[in-house]
Amino acid sequence: MSSPARTGERSAALRYTAFDVNGEGGNPAGVVLDARGMDATRMQEIAAEIGFSETAFLMDDGGADERRFTIRYFSPLAEVAFCGHATIATAVALAERQGTGRLRLNTSAGEVGVETRPVDGRILATLTSVAPAVRDVGEADLASALKALRWNAAELDPLLAPRIANAGNDHLVLAASSRARLADLDYDQGALGGLMARRGWTTVHLVWRESATVFHARDPFPPGGVVEDPATGAAAAAFGGYLRALELVRPPARITIHQGADMGRPSRLLVDVPAGDGSGIKVSGTAAPIPG
Repeated sequence: MSSPARTGERSAALRYTAFDVNGEGGNPAGVVLDARGMDATRMQEIAAEIGFSETAFLMDDGGADERRFTIRYFSPLAEVAFCGHATIATAVALAERQGTGRLRLNTSAGEVGVETRPVDGRILATLTSVAPAVRDVGEADLASALKALRWNAAELDPLLAPRIANAGNDHLVLAASSRARLADLDYDQGALGGLMARRGWTTVHLVWRESATVFHARDPFPPGGVVEDPATGAAAAAFGGYLRALELVRPPARITIHQGADMGRPSRLLVDVPAGDGSGIKVSGTAAPIPG
């Protein structure tokens, strides 16, 4: 860090990449495993110093029967209510030091359960989102988003309707009709970022359906100060809720989301969609420490 440690900074910031594929790719996240005593100003400073799309700050709530924590997430620019990839990174980092098991995380969006377990020599972390919600997107907002993306309505998949999906944060879901359309991402960052700020959208979740259970995704993320997110766990959870609400999968179902390949950071997110409209969506992935 560029500034000296301050009172209450009990653990240095770790750097992990979450939703990696065999140790490669994934989405980098900062992780502070003991942030007790830090205020929001200092958390924001650390997140800006690290420069990743999000940094997670963990504070032990105590409790004899279950590991409970408060967790806060900051992009380089602002606090966010929930971040999936930073949650996975935090859970894996904690499991490497304290052992696998169940965690309960108190987030600004609500309580999120996380389970870690060993799988094939790695630690797999699974988060269970808050109850998802899906709603229509206004015609004017949709037209503005398409204009900023430089897409036209004819390039959308008619079987996956545009919606706002939420599993902790709002995400605009747009489905491309072809892999080529998804690959050609060249958008007006100022225009899209302004629209997202006005509407409170965290990302725009752009997807292409390879099959009924395999999707490819890209997530423009101007509110986080980056052009694109290589793996977005919060959006994956919201998308799972979207698929269930629109009856595009038959629960219980597992889908695989491939993200980040177009920006050279291949990522894999496993999404389990249980039955029941009020039940949370499970998102699983691995995480690996970033050397240096």
